[in-house]
Amino acid sequence: MACSGSDVTTAIHAAAPGVPTSSRTIQHATMAILVAVVAGLVIYPIWFLFQAALDVGVPDTRPPTAYGFDNFARILNYQQILLNTFVVTTAATVMALVFGFMTAWILTRTNVPFKRTLDQLITVPYYVTPLLGALAWSFLGAPESGFINQVWRALGGSGHLVDITSPMGIAWVMALFEGSVAYVMISAVMQSMDPALEEASQVIGGSRWHTMRRVTLPLVLPGVLGAAIFVFAEMLGAFAAALVLGTPARFYVITTAIYQLVTQYPPRMQVAAALGVSLFAVMFAMLFLYRWITSRNSYVTISGKAFRPRPMDVGPLRWVLLGVVVVYVLMSAILPVAALVYASVQKLAVAFPAAANFTLANFRQAWSINAVREAMVNSLALGAVAATLGVALTGLLSWIILRTKLPGRGALEYVAMFPQAVPRIVFAFGMMWAWIVFPIPVYGTFWVLLIAYLTVFMPLGLRTISGVVMQLDKSLDECGQVCGASWIYRLRTITAPLLRPGLLAAWLLIFVASVRELGASILLMGPDSKVMTPAIVEAWFSTSSELTAAMALIQTVVIAGTMVVFNLLTRRVIAQHGV
Repeated sequence: MACSGSDVTTAIHAAAPGVPTSSRTIQHATMAILVAVVAGLVIYPIWFLFQAALDVGVPDTRPPTAYGFDNFARILNYQQILLNTFVVTTAATVMALVFGFMTAWILTRTNVPFKRTLDQLITVPYYVTPLLGALAWSFLGAPESGFINQVWRALGGSGHLVDITSPMGIAWVMALFEGSVAYVMISAVMQSMDPALEEASQVIGGSRWHTMRRVTLPLVLPGVLGAAIFVFAEMLGAFAAALVLGTPARFYVITTAIYQLVTQYPPRMQVAAALGVSLFAVMFAMLFLYRWITSRNSYVTISGKAFRPRPMDVGPLRWVLLGVVVVYVLMSAILPVAALVYASVQKLAVAFPAAANFTLANFRQAWSINAVREAMVNSLALGAVAATLGVALTGLLSWIILRTKLPGRGALEYVAMFPQAVPRIVFAFGMMWAWIVFPIPVYGTFWVLLIAYLTVFMPLGLRTISGVVMQLDKSLDECGQVCGASWIYRLRTITAPLLRPGLLAAWLLIFVASVRELGASILLMGPDSKVMTPAIVEAWFSTSSELTAAMALIQTVVIAGTMVVFNLLTRRVIAQHGV
């Protein structure tokens, strides 16, 4: 029996009104399982985080013997850390928005050359990662040993030209690697804006600067606000740059303070928990503010009238604007990688090395250390398992949320997306507190790392797959329902093949994110469950920086190679199945 045509919905109501009882039962059972899994992954550690924050009883007693708000009051004893966090986060957000807005305007609204190539290059900083960038900029801008300062003194300067360990230096590094995120968010808004509005400003005599300030910027305000809040939240939860660059100078922000409070002896778990709760409470307040602002104003720029985005002719200025974008890519991607390569092939990293100083021993040593090899293998294995289980989990979540009418699916989506609003080190602290007291000993093992990756990257997989699910016509599934196919059969034979590109993309994103994860891993890994990114940080503080550079490059090359192989296999699979 062939099922097609435009009357599928009518046929469903006539021949099989509603969802069959067996399908409803399976869907309800699946929903119940998903609720239990998501609640266990998200609500369970958050509950213990709040419990720790409110614990004012006998230390190290579980459950707490008394509750109160004394730990939140003690936060006032860390006023300098709070001020540090505000200064660095605000400065980094402003710089990232400037980078993102300028590059988005240049590449979407002007006739700058090499647009397609630049659009690809400008997302590279996201894959370089803040940890690699922090390590690289430490080689470049450390006050005494940084390559830039060595060159400055060789040219006759005194002191240092750049201090990357200062608050503004840390903010600079953080902004470089979030600027690409701001670019993606703002450029999407700019691409959909009617160019006639800008043209009207120019017709009546408005300059390019006046048009950008009085027309373009107000119209893209929702995108800029969204980028500002997302980037600010990311900066609040940033950990790698502040740890690598700030800790040696005893400069702490909230995330590094939480890490210090947890790892010091004796640990101050309750105060760390209170700091964590306060941190994501601020993030929720920002989200509420954003929704309030955007709901009170109209930013409509797309009407029923068709338009085609047209770039603005900026004349010879386009070469200057091209230089602006090239400089950003150079500072955020090319220069950091080059600095790591340059440092990794030296016995002692200096700006002007002698020929005898060059060596490949750092790579040989890094690969010969059993702990490094094991950490790399562990990271790849955990990443693959987390990606596979994460795709299965988020795929089912996406389908239940978007393709069923089961009650409570909206609340389920909200809980599943909750980890996106919580800094990973804060979530890891809640998980540490929760799984230490769990009857089954999983803390310090690979299992707790796997649980952490599934939790913190659940929003990433859910959003990736949901975007593809929303593009599928419901009639494809309804046709199978009319033909009598069960819900599980339709999911396996119709939906999954059509979702293959989205599932593969989600797998790769979760895999890469898991392999390079630091905030959750550094608190949860044990002596027998080492993974690569925290191992690089440990090496940075305990061994030579040149060896650390080699380790970071090895990790980068392995991840890049895995991505290339996976993309080739993905294209082959898609070509074979015609999807």
